[in-house]
Amino acid sequence: MKESRSVVLESLTGLSIAKCLMRLSRVSAGTWQVLGAKVSYGTLRDALSQHNFTRPASTVYFTLSGAAPFSGVMLFDRADLECISKCFLGHSFPHTAATTPAEEVMLTELGNIILNALTSTLLNALKKSFMPVVPRFIEGNLDALSSELGKIPRLKQEFRTITVTLEMRTDKAAARSEVLVLLPEELALELENLRPPAGQPEKF
Repeated sequence: MKESRSVVLESLTGLSIAKCLMRLSRVSAGTWQVLGAKVSYGTLRDALSQHNFTRPASTVYFTLSGAAPFSGVMLFDRADLECISKCFLGHSFPHTAATTPAEEVMLTELGNIILNALTSTLLNALKKSFMPVVPRFIEGNLDALSSELGKIPRLKQEFRTITVTLEMRTDKAAARSEVLVLLPEELALELENLRPPAGQPEKF
């Protein structure tokens, strides 16, 4: 039963992001798709460690309080910024040793589109209203991100984490990103009970 209930969270989150990426594919230069979704349980560090930290990650995140307290995080590999900018904007930023202000704005805006679309889906399912949030930007390795984000009081607990892996592709390159939804257990159970568990995972 627990496994089948997790399918509800995977489907709801994965399909929400897939619909957002379909819209991006129509208006941007790249092709966007969801590669998969999975549910796990653990701390903030456990969730972040699902990203490959061979290099520091460029990270966009937000937290919501109130009736639906959950958090969203989107992780990018800095080595993929040329591909990401080509897919999103239609042109590549020149490679630089450090993230430029223009790259930070681009990643924050991309994260804003995807994370707010996801937030809208989850809160509409819960029949809760919300004001759109402006995500924040941070960079670092696993230790640095765990330390900095761990200063946020509501992130000092264990979560049900939904991880959605997405891919963006041009004719010459491809890049991946992870979107993490950190749900307190009470909120995860509320979402799971909204509809009967699906029989099989959705295919993305």
